[in-house]
Amino acid sequence: MKKRLENIIKDKLIASSLWSNKIKPDCVNGNVFCAIRDNRIDMYHNGGKLFCYDSSGFKTHLKYASVITASGKDYLTESELSNYRLASNFENNYQRIKENCSNYSGIEASGVSDLYHKHSYLSNSNVIVLDIEISFESLNEENHQDRIDILLFNKDFKTLQFVEAKHFSNNEIWSKTVPKVIDQIKRYEPQIAKRKIEILSAYSEYIEIINRIFNISLPEATKIDDNVTLLIFGFDNDQKNGRLKKLITKNPAYSGIQNYSIGNIKQVVTENLWNA
Repeated sequence: MKKRLENIIKDKLIASSLWSNKIKPDCVNGNVFCAIRDNRIDMYHNGGKLFCYDSSGFKTHLKYASVITASGKDYLTESELSNYRLASNFENNYQRIKENCSNYSGIEASGVSDLYHKHSYLSNSNVIVLDIEISFESLNEENHQDRIDILLFNKDFKTLQFVEAKHFSNNEIWSKTVPKVIDQIKRYEPQIAKRKIEILSAYSEYIEIINRIFNISLPEATKIDDNVTLLIFGFDNDQKNGRLKKLITKNPAYSGIQNYSIGNIKQVVTENLWNA
């Protein structure tokens, strides 16, 4: 749960042209979301990790960086291909790297990105997305790590709330008895209860770093919601009145689980998600 960033890493990031010319403006415009790790910043775009930055500088995945330097042509013959080379500069090929990042995102990760891009800590929302892909060392010997999708922060209440997001097609939400997602949430909630002090301390540092990097003034988090909210998205009206109603809304296994269902995740009002 360490959320720290040495000053030398922060200062080098801020001084870099890739950051100042490309990534930071995209953060402000809601196209890139930055999350603080342990002396590393992960930068997300449309469901994929676009870049990470640590003491050795920027890194991106090979599959994102494998682009041909822009030639002004969409189609090349085999003979023309030999005249071109792979991109060797992140900043000059930033847009192409972003496109590749989007193309590799799964349906669930891409959906969650609609939430963190629109309601990031740089937005005007009162309930913001503070972090994503939050990892805990598992209390269960069968799992080395537990990972929760979203961390909301209510600025008025100075309270954190964890959210597990599932697309309607995910088989972990479906069962005539007890679906797998119920076990997930019941595994996460004791984690949060046991580590409240640790979590609040980590996110106190996280918020301080975000405030310094972006020159904003988020308040310090002082409380954590005991419950993990289940967010289900990606269904149409027929599915809502059919399978969703029959196997989730009326499934007694979901009794006591804080949950929020919406067809189009782009229409989520974070205050309503908070009050699920």
